[in-house]
Amino acid sequence: MKWKLIPWLALIVVVFSACSQENLETPDGFILVKGGAFVNTNSNLYGTIVTVPDFYIGKYEVTQKEWVDVMGSNPSEFQGEDMPVETVSWYDAIEYCNKRSEKEGLKPYYNIDKDTIDPNNLSEDDDIRWTVTINEGANGYRLPTEVEWEYAASGGRKSRSYIFSGSDDPDEVAWHFRNSGDEYLEGFWHWPTIEGNNSRPQPVGQKKGNELGLYDMSGNVREWCWDWHGDNVDTGSGAERVWRGGGWIGQEEACKMNFRGSLEAHYKFPDQGFRVCRGDWQ
Repeated sequence: MKWKLIPWLALIVVVFSACSQENLETPDGFILVKGGAFVNTNSNLYGTIVTVPDFYIGKYEVTQKEWVDVMGSNPSEFQGEDMPVETVSWYDAIEYCNKRSEKEGLKPYYNIDKDTIDPNNLSEDDDIRWTVTINEGANGYRLPTEVEWEYAASGGRKSRSYIFSGSDDPDEVAWHFRNSGDEYLEGFWHWPTIEGNNSRPQPVGQKKGNELGLYDMSGNVREWCWDWHGDNVDTGSGAERVWRGGGWIGQEEACKMNFRGSLEAHYKFPDQGFRVCRGDWQ
């Protein structure tokens, strides 16, 4: 499916300010991504008119320690403080963003109406369907947009046009079904073999980072993004939300920086997590 660029540009304009952040100190655990056009020749958006404003993004996927500090309990199937939180839905990730914002004295980025069914959610199976809108001008934590995620994963201004986020070799930068267990697996994807190999997510930051110093964007857990996926994104609706980056269960193909995946927002899997963003740090 070809992306239609005008709605993406509108989303960027509405959601983000273009204020200068040159003199702000980047906080621990985050990377300031300087905006611009897509440099990576393998990107879905290379050669288009889409540009991205400056933003901050988590250096790592949200860890289980970070989750428990905010939410009070751990939903992960494979537990460890330094491992990415997983088995979380898109709604769980949205709630985490707001609760972390409140805990740190920030204005929550999302308005969450749990009593109103979202008319833009076209899923026939999602029994949650909260209405979630953006609280314009808020300085709290949020999910990256798909455009932001790909820009950061592709190396931003510093991109060397790698196929994966930081390398042309997935084993250097990603955990996937072949290398996430006791032995390196050859041959085709086969779940009983993966399960029997003690495969699992790994502590964050163990692989090589990309050009911006971001880790695990090509594979550990799949990462929720804000956007709808599908033919109705132009009108702000859809049946599924986007995820990007490969997971420890998945194949190398899904680890590619330009691979696009999606799931209905209520789904939870042990290879599904997220990282957070902010548009400013004032």
